[in-house]
Amino acid sequence: MKLKIILVSFAVLSFCHAWSQQIVLLSPNKKIVAALHAMDAKNNGEWYLKVSYQTDKNTSEILPKVNLGLSRSDQDFSKELLFLKATKPKLVKEHYELPFGKKLVRDNEANEVVVSFENPGKAKLNLIIRAYNDGVSFRYEFPEKKGSYVVNDEFTAYQIPKESKRWLEKWNPANEGLYAESSEDKILQQEWCYPGLFNSSDKSCWFLLHEADLDRNYCGTKLSNTKDSNTYKLTFPDPKDGRGTGESKPSISLPWQSPWRVITIGSLSDIVESTLVEDVSTPTHFKTTDWIKPGKVSWNYWSNNHGTKDYKTVCEFADLAVKMNWPYTLLDWEWDAMANGGNLEDALKYIHSKGIKPLMWYNSGGDHTWVSSTPKDRMLTHKNRVEEFTKLKKLGVVGVKVDFFESEKQDMIKYYLDILEDAAQFEMMVYFHGCIVPRGWSRTYPNLMTYEAVRGAEWYNNGPEFSTTAPEHNTILPFTRNVVGAMDYTPVTFTNSQYPHSTSYGHELALSVLFESPLQHLADRPEGYYDLPEEAKTFLKEVHTAWDDTKLLDGYPGQEVTMARQKGDIWYIGGISASERKEITKKLKLEFLKEGVNYRAILIADGKHDKAFSSQVMVVNKNSTIEVKLLRRGGFAVSLIPMEK
Repeated sequence: MKLKIILVSFAVLSFCHAWSQQIVLLSPNKKIVAALHAMDAKNNGEWYLKVSYQTDKNTSEILPKVNLGLSRSDQDFSKELLFLKATKPKLVKEHYELPFGKKLVRDNEANEVVVSFENPGKAKLNLIIRAYNDGVSFRYEFPEKKGSYVVNDEFTAYQIPKESKRWLEKWNPANEGLYAESSEDKILQQEWCYPGLFNSSDKSCWFLLHEADLDRNYCGTKLSNTKDSNTYKLTFPDPKDGRGTGESKPSISLPWQSPWRVITIGSLSDIVESTLVEDVSTPTHFKTTDWIKPGKVSWNYWSNNHGTKDYKTVCEFADLAVKMNWPYTLLDWEWDAMANGGNLEDALKYIHSKGIKPLMWYNSGGDHTWVSSTPKDRMLTHKNRVEEFTKLKKLGVVGVKVDFFESEKQDMIKYYLDILEDAAQFEMMVYFHGCIVPRGWSRTYPNLMTYEAVRGAEWYNNGPEFSTTAPEHNTILPFTRNVVGAMDYTPVTFTNSQYPHSTSYGHELALSVLFESPLQHLADRPEGYYDLPEEAKTFLKEVHTAWDDTKLLDGYPGQEVTMARQKGDIWYIGGISASERKEITKKLKLEFLKEGVNYRAILIADGKHDKAFSSQVMVVNKNSTIEVKLLRRGGFAVSLIPMEK
């Protein structure tokens, strides 16, 4: 059977090889091209995707080859795939809202094609491909109705031109490493965390590799270039993860679909502003989300690792939340050993008496974690969770932080989702620490507020390294980890914990805008906030944690970043620099503001030294430019409030 060429929007692409047949899919805006190629002229063998990006001037082949296929315990679906048919391109168009995130209203559209194959055993495999305006996604499907198997391997692998710059984090089960930049002859070969950021070899665009809509039917994957420095293959969890518990290869039952393989593509602003990971994920079945309320949280662990053991410390942080107009306070580990004037019940009564809502920490429990901290195992089974959530509901606790998962095997994916589903029955918010990087679950389970999965401010407690690496690290995260979902970095600390900051006060204040997390744990001790100048204190009282819109204004990973976020009619801007050697001056263009409206701008920037602020108030509009000076490792924050005429 000869394979027909499918053309979307009447676009014509030349064949790269005379013998290679292809299906071509264009994004609705015609900038992104996904072409499916056969390695064999008879359309019977191996297949691969080629992904290109079209600008006004040229076409950039950003991924010359994405290998495809799977190996199942009963047979192979990669080397001898016979093309059967392809559907006509279908327009996928969605409109939805989430109660938090970088954007309130989500509108997306894509062209989709489903390509059907058959292997020598007559078993069927479908490849579902979508081209969005901000990227490409694809997934595998076994459409047959019966059968249970183990997936031995997935052969999805991204071939990256060696000249492409890349920012990747060495694999670790907690996803708490540092991103390293590399290209050409300086490329390390090892396993890597998601997401991976790449700048195309001709510098025409950027792309981010990730996965989404992971469910109970698969395990989490990671990227590995151990065999070829420029080919990043999807790899299953290490059998040793989670202390060796659980199977590293996933078991599936037909019919079955894999997670989406997601390639976000475009300019740096396209990457940062994209919601593609959530766009491709399963919509929620929650009937109401009124009980899901983002907000800022006071947190005692950063400044006092045993703070929750002390009733008086817990009360001090509840008082901090009151004085700063923050709705929540977190009782971290050791709440079950609380003393020095009161126990857990006393603390909860005090917190409620102040009009604050408590959140509580739990060990994930089980043999998958070596951490023995109690309370342990209360989240481990459905029975235990129901008992615990019933108690928490009576105690007025509104959310739980569950820690130490240490694995992305299929059994752990099931565990994550079981927690979320049981918590939802009690209208309980959830967030994970020591955990997986977001996979789009917040769309499916909007009670999932945030994840750690980042080297955050906690690392000031772990050794001297973060004092040096934090400034650059902070400028990489908005382009990588925080793109794909909420990030519980626990930012905005002015005093020092075990090891000191090298970032300026202006840098730390800016993180409240730059780092998106619906539950934003502001980690400093009470005096760290009480001693601030009034302008900075007011900013932290008023800045939001869920956004209507997000815009990247300027930046480059590892150097600097400036972002604007909108809530209602108010805009906030945060900007930071990683520069170790020189101060910089930024000129902020405010073209994103509403036409014909004047705004009261309050600029809080670096002062004479890194522990001082410089503030000024001005009237601006969309034609205005604000000039701001940043110290070394410095930063600034701006609030823009419409003025009444």
